[in-house]
Amino acid sequence: MSPFPVILSAPSGGGKTTIAKALLARRSDLGYSVSCTTRSPRPDEIAGRDYYFMSRAEFLAERGRGAFAESAEVHGNLYGTLRREVERVLGGGRHVVMDIDVQGAVQFVRAFPQSVTIFILPPSAEILLGRLRSRQTESPAQLAARLQSALQELQQVDEYEYVVVNDDLERAIASVASIVDAEFVSRERVKNLREQVALLIERLEQEIENTTP
Repeated sequence: MSPFPVILSAPSGGGKTTIAKALLARRSDLGYSVSCTTRSPRPDEIAGRDYYFMSRAEFLAERGRGAFAESAEVHGNLYGTLRREVERVLGGGRHVVMDIDVQGAVQFVRAFPQSVTIFILPPSAEILLGRLRSRQTESPAQLAARLQSALQELQQVDEYEYVVVNDDLERAIASVASIVDAEFVSRERVKNLREQVALLIERLEQEIENTTP
């Protein structure tokens, strides 16, 4: 088995986190890479499970050492994915589910080019706006920044290999699961075919050598 990272991106409120959590709860062949952040923990978050919470100085020191596969500043806070976390999950024989934004996805694919990229698309602009506005804790300026981020992410949708419309959560989860399964089968088939071709070439080369006067 050759596991690979699965990148889920979407504008805020698109449902990528919900889909990622559902897949992780249902499939033993998937693992999660815990990300790092400089923001403060929310009341229901646990360090080491939801995020590795770092000071800004700690984060910048790790980034300076090249420890991150991707990192970005979002709404004043730093976020990043440690290479060693990804390698830990892959090394255990599981695909890594990555719940990251477009900016992070571009960096991550450079670090792990075997990644499968999936964009989660909201079913309509009104539903997306409703989800974005539903956070009652945000100021008008924070909402405006989130709307601008959503616009920029939607403009990058063509950079992704797959697009899944989240008009029905269960259907969206099943679609992402099907993509993972299809990619795995395809990659294993190609790997086996290449091995078969290599054996054929080796055998023919031996025969040519034996029959050459």
